[in-house]
Amino acid sequence: MADFLSVGEIMLRLKTTGHERFFQSPHFEATFGGGEANVAVALSNYGLNSSFVSALPANPIGEAAIRELRSFAVDTRHVQRSGDRVGIYFLESGANQRPSNVVYDRANSSIALADPASFDWPPILDGARWMHITGITPALSESAAQLSMDAVQAAQNSGVTVSCDFNFRGKLWKYGKTAPEVMTELVKYVDVGIANEEDCQKSLGISVEDVHVESGELDTDKYSKLTEKVMAAFPNLSTLAVTLRESRSADRNGWSACLRDESGFRVSRKYEITDIVDRVGGGDSFASALIYGLNAYEDRQQSLEFAVAASCLKHSILGDFNRVTVPEVEKLMGGDASGRVQR
Repeated sequence: MADFLSVGEIMLRLKTTGHERFFQSPHFEATFGGGEANVAVALSNYGLNSSFVSALPANPIGEAAIRELRSFAVDTRHVQRSGDRVGIYFLESGANQRPSNVVYDRANSSIALADPASFDWPPILDGARWMHITGITPALSESAAQLSMDAVQAAQNSGVTVSCDFNFRGKLWKYGKTAPEVMTELVKYVDVGIANEEDCQKSLGISVEDVHVESGELDTDKYSKLTEKVMAAFPNLSTLAVTLRESRSADRNGWSACLRDESGFRVSRKYEITDIVDRVGGGDSFASALIYGLNAYEDRQQSLEFAVAASCLKHSILGDFNRVTVPEVEKLMGGDASGRVQR
């Protein structure tokens, strides 16, 4: 059985060629991705025994998604075969001052319609040490929100550590509940929280004065206060990590993160990322690398630095999945950012 579980949706990703606008040409690059699947793949790449829990239709597209996960040695035995469709997202990659754009077509996907009672959590969790979930699945439908709640409650009852990326997706919350209504209940069962600069505010409804999540510059002192406030509201959280993206353009971002736990507040090294190849999946690459780091290193600063370095490298890789190895990440952590050809 797998040590690390990720619960959520894998989607068909249809990206425009290069930096084209939607339907500027008749071509799309078809791959697979999705927050929780991205985490499962990255954990497997780091040499961990990972499993993906989801639902997919019993049709050729569902089969292709399963084959893709298995190609990365991700255990798919807990992927239900139900429903009629794989969720889709369309991606138009931005450049310079034109932002990237995502259009979702995932209503009535298999995971959105899956019966929460059909997931038998005790055997799924048998032997597991860690479960990862996000704020994306609860946004899909009321039943998906219940499935997510069942998962974290079962994990807590089984003594399994739960991490959650609070991921706010404003385009998805359409079934009558707001993100804070659902997420504030779910996070009560979470041990390790992960967020970007807006998720704490828009998913949990928690903010501090003068933190402007859409500005290009970030004040880490304000995020110290924000993380302190979130952890006070959710005393079950042992760790809270927040990624700090300074978005100067679609091609150039400052990238760092901060982390608060019982020992205090710490900030990572900052990377200046230029000529971004693909930033979609950057948060998932941080989450997966943080999970790895928290399990591999005793030093929490080192865990944070691993997560930031891994996610920095993801910005150079096309597609949702972060296809890097532990030695590559540790090399960047050690200060080798030259990008010279390795011979």
